[in-house]
Amino acid sequence: MTGRLAPGDTAPDFSLPTDTGTVTLQDLRGKKVIVYFYPSAMTPGCTKQACDFSESLNTLESAGYTVVGISPDKPEKLAKFRERDALTITLASDADKSVMTAYGAYGEKKLYGKVVQGVIRSTIVVDEDGKVVFGHYNVRATGHVAKLRRDLGIDA
Repeated sequence: MTGRLAPGDTAPDFSLPTDTGTVTLQDLRGKKVIVYFYPSAMTPGCTKQACDFSESLNTLESAGYTVVGISPDKPEKLAKFRERDALTITLASDADKSVMTAYGAYGEKKLYGKVVQGVIRSTIVVDEDGKVVFGHYNVRATGHVAKLRRDLGIDA
């Protein structure tokens, strides 16, 4: 596993399929980007987090941020997730987990007291030049978007 990203690191570029096409970090240069990693679409925690990001999207976009959610789910499952929960954020598929690994969002974690390999719920904020502003790892699904907005100085 690649180590966790730190402020000032260059965010690893990616080009991933989405449920509506492709998203490429390089194409988002000039914008601030919130890249968040979640384990699985249509599970309770991941649904809560995706809905929170969708509900905050107008405020985040007004502050200049684009949101990209990345999971190992296939684009077809992401399309069902979007439709079921009326999600408005970009959802990308990292089936081989290479992007998650590059961002330090895949590896050993504790799950119910056991150490397992899996997706580490994480959020990385990238500036207009592709540099990491900060990375939050092992975040909680509930309340994370509100905390992120506070950290970014974005009012409700």
